[in-house]
Amino acid sequence: MNNVISTPAIGVIFHPGFPPETLADYARRAEAAGFDELWLWDDCFLPGALTSAAIALSATQSLKVGIGLLPATSLNPLFAAMELTTLARAFPDRILPGFGHGLAAWMAQIGAAPKSTMKSLSETVTAIRQLLNGEIVTTQGEQVKLDKVQMHLTPVSVPPLYVGAMREKSLRLAGRVGDGTILTAMSSPAYIRWAQGHIRAGMAEAGRTRHRTVVYLDVKVNPDGAMARAAARRSLADWLPWVDAHTDTLGITADVAAFILAHGVAGVAEHMPDEWLDAMSAAGTPDQAADAIQRVIATGVDSVVFQPLNGDPACLEEYIQYLMPQIKPNAHRR
Repeated sequence: MNNVISTPAIGVIFHPGFPPETLADYARRAEAAGFDELWLWDDCFLPGALTSAAIALSATQSLKVGIGLLPATSLNPLFAAMELTTLARAFPDRILPGFGHGLAAWMAQIGAAPKSTMKSLSETVTAIRQLLNGEIVTTQGEQVKLDKVQMHLTPVSVPPLYVGAMREKSLRLAGRVGDGTILTAMSSPAYIRWAQGHIRAGMAEAGRTRHRTVVYLDVKVNPDGAMARAAARRSLADWLPWVDAHTDTLGITADVAAFILAHGVAGVAEHMPDEWLDAMSAAGTPDQAADAIQRVIATGVDSVVFQPLNGDPACLEEYIQYLMPQIKPNAHRR
């Protein structure tokens, strides 16, 4: 099928494993190809996302740059607000910061594990928004403790604050306190719709009416469809044991456990049913990948962000050559 796809915003991830000295060129190539957004990770022990965001924003003209995710305990809310103010004033309406729990093992390793991940995330996002809005903030929360703290300079346009969420409680939290939610890769259309229900419930609890949903999507495309699908299978197999929320919505959690028991993780990649691959990634020929992307778009998400498999640097050029002309045929390319 050579369908022209009507799309929301389309983004791409610059993997933190890529050399930071290549980021400026990567961002320019993405913008020239018609991508709307570039997303960065803030993984421990790798180059930082806030400084990376400054590089990407400086190298481009209109590309929006998202951060998914800054661990809630990694920065004091004041210092987070200070950094975001700089970016938001220098590049108005182009920075999309996201916050999350952080990987529990890493947070413990660096002495930043909170007593409650939910309270920490809620308190952090709330305080940062108040500071960006110029409020005098006094709070004695479980994680965030501020005493008459106020920014002396604030953004003209306050950036939306995103929350990374996976399971029911964090999705509802994202709806309550976030301006948007970031859903991880391996989010099938069934999972996305399930997540949207919990996000809406959280929004209703807080009386919020506007919210944006971003979904990361593993994408591997090549005229050699078998090669692309084999690569995606290997990537998915590595993560299947850790995404029970995603497999539950597909009704395959027990099957995944049985596959791993019978074949090991490496064997799962070889024996994985096509239905699993097509639900949780966009992989194969340009038409196969485009069809999978269309199924994600049909859920009503606001942004679909292509995630290179395991930091595969070849993916961006493949996206540009094989997918963008189909997905955004009318995009102005440079």
